[in-house]
Amino acid sequence: MELHPQPVGGQPKPWKFPAPDRGTLPNGLTVLRCHRPGQQVVAVEVNLIAPLDAEPEGLDGVATIMARALSEGTDKHSAEEFAAELERCGATLDAHADHPGVRVSLEVPASRLAKALGLLADALRAPAFPDSEVDRLVRNRLDEIPHELANPARRASMALSKELFPAESRMSRPRQGTEKTVERIDAGAVRAFYEAHVRPATATVVIVGDFTGVDLDTALADTLGAWTGAAAEPRPMPPITADDTGRVVIVDRPGAVQTQLLIGRIGADRHDRVWPAQVLGTYCLGGTLTSRLDRVLREEKGYTYGVRAFGQVLRSAPSSAPGGAVGAAMLAISGSVATDVTGPALADLWQVLRTLAAEGLTDEERDVAVQNLVGVAPLRYETAAAVAGTLADQVEQFLPDDFQAQLYARLAETGTVEATAAAVNAFPVDRLVTVLVGDAEQIAGPVGELGIGQVTVVTGQ
Repeated sequence: MELHPQPVGGQPKPWKFPAPDRGTLPNGLTVLRCHRPGQQVVAVEVNLIAPLDAEPEGLDGVATIMARALSEGTDKHSAEEFAAELERCGATLDAHADHPGVRVSLEVPASRLAKALGLLADALRAPAFPDSEVDRLVRNRLDEIPHELANPARRASMALSKELFPAESRMSRPRQGTEKTVERIDAGAVRAFYEAHVRPATATVVIVGDFTGVDLDTALADTLGAWTGAAAEPRPMPPITADDTGRVVIVDRPGAVQTQLLIGRIGADRHDRVWPAQVLGTYCLGGTLTSRLDRVLREEKGYTYGVRAFGQVLRSAPSSAPGGAVGAAMLAISGSVATDVTGPALADLWQVLRTLAAEGLTDEERDVAVQNLVGVAPLRYETAAAVAGTLADQVEQFLPDDFQAQLYARLAETGTVEATAAAVNAFPVDRLVTVLVGDAEQIAGPVGELGIGQVTVVTGQ
């Protein structure tokens, strides 16, 4: 029997996060394109500067309804026809709203890119916003709200935002609105928000994939290039302020068998030079199954299936903004534990933080974190969608096009001492707001004895 020779691995090739080509269409639309040979599913991300703090007073959630309504019909197609045209292209179109703005995402086979770009352009250029479809989306959103309030993790996130930010700040309120504000939204409000904020001159499109055999310049000119709109002055960005005085808020859920933990504060965003060290230190603290928090709370004590520490950028601003950058990131620790061990679990969590401050990280922890963060990057960015999403994040956060590539280089250069200092500064034991969603009658006493802050109990509704 003749066997095929065993394949032999080749020499590893240096990897670097892809660099996009940047340009501008005559209508003012900024375009970032990135040719990725072999990526036959092209990913397109559109950043629209329509932030949540631009929503009219009393209409929280209108940005979300507008984003969802972009694909509910245009001047050329009804909602059903538009959906059918997307399906014929083998394309998916999604949109969502967040604090920085609205993001529209398209994925389509490269062979049908031109057709799908035309549909995307129609959705941005001339959405119909029919009354019946907007009303349906409002009803759907109202149906979602009770489910979100019943979800412990979502409820904890809402409570933490309410605690951290002043009541007048949009960041203190649910991103997608409350029942009271959503029920006020109608097609007229959606159209007004669209007309006030959506235009090509302030938008950016990121397109990533294999463009072999595709006349991308012509496709863009004939579709997104036909989108017109007036220019607009840059919107002022309100400063981000937060109160991270150490305290505990218990969202009461009588009879709950688990307690959802969310512990957080506001810290540096990606414009800060400490960001790479903060990423590395946070990863060592709670970024994976081998992190300190998991090792103690999961492996040694068996309190939880997992605890994670993370940093999530809320909003960034260009350095040219008045007073300098006004961005911030949410630094948080999240997980869930059995109700009867809530007190001991929090005690051990705080001890992990105190030990980190007293003894620091080890070189081994630092090396494993770098290997995991930097070494797996080529796998993380195997798809066009992953690359496009990161490039769009950079645009949204006013970062240079080579930021991600430089970040990996800086992570590899960050030392153990620097990572330790960043993690300790990110999670100071006396400046953390702790939200617990659980049975207040069972957990309030043990938590109060820990001395990690004044305990307040609120209704679970």
